[in-house]
Amino acid sequence: MEARVPAEPLTESTLEWLALARGTLDRVAEHRRNEEWVASAWADPRTRVFAVQGGRALVAYDPSPGLVFTSPGDAPEGDRYLLGVDDEGVAYFAVQAPLPSIEGAESASLRRVGAILGDRDSGLMTHAVALEHWHASNQYCPRCGKANELTAAGHVRVCPSDGSEQFPRVDPAVIMLVRDEHDRVLLARGPSWPENRRSILAGFVEPGESLEQAVVREVREEVGITVSDIRYMGSQPWPMPQSLMLGFFARSEGSQELSPDPEEILDAAWYTRDELKGAIESGRVVSPGPLSIAAQLIVRWYGGPLPDMPPF
Repeated sequence: MEARVPAEPLTESTLEWLALARGTLDRVAEHRRNEEWVASAWADPRTRVFAVQGGRALVAYDPSPGLVFTSPGDAPEGDRYLLGVDDEGVAYFAVQAPLPSIEGAESASLRRVGAILGDRDSGLMTHAVALEHWHASNQYCPRCGKANELTAAGHVRVCPSDGSEQFPRVDPAVIMLVRDEHDRVLLARGPSWPENRRSILAGFVEPGESLEQAVVREVREEVGITVSDIRYMGSQPWPMPQSLMLGFFARSEGSQELSPDPEEILDAAWYTRDELKGAIESGRVVSPGPLSIAAQLIVRWYGGPLPDMPPF
């Protein structure tokens, strides 16, 4: 097998392509509480609106995949989320409402289309899906239990009784590609995954814990080894339902025996590039889909797209 060399050094601080981290709009956060500005943006006939419901939006595929927009005057009734403004000054809103039926378009989830939408639309749908889920899950004041109200153009909920404000929750999670002294990659299978599905390790950050500490703890808990040389690589939102995935590279220390936690990991193994290529081509391993940051971390180690990955 011909040696693969990553297009950029592994010490780079960012990943070159992340499906759900490609938004292009100015989020205009400074205008969200300005009701006059928001009303003016909604009244502008240039403004584009799309509906979101249950984490899905209407997508058309001809000539290329894209969200289906309408003008504010034709938009359905529902809670409005101001998502941002483009370089031409056009504002974009999402409305939480049933998806209309339009010939040539279909209801699609972010998992299905997040990687094939263009930069603008991928960012818009990611933002809208995250807000929709948060609003659906936080309709009551955690202090007094009374129904709270949407404000700040969809980015805050406020209790009309005590005035307390609630902001969208984001759960940080570390995801790490671990390599050993022979530059083999560690891949594992979770309990609920298909028999041939493999990916890198991941887990949520605990209170009072740094990201680097979370990497060390999760690897030790899941497969029983210690790691060092931890390097941050990049992040992307994962609003299914409310995570932010923070990608890292790490190295195992010396020769250590893998000891998977049976509640977290069904099996784990080291793979050289040749071994991984052969396992994928034979169907024994299916790699993560291009929507995930796991795919980008593996691609960086492998030196190019894996045999079962579509081109990014």
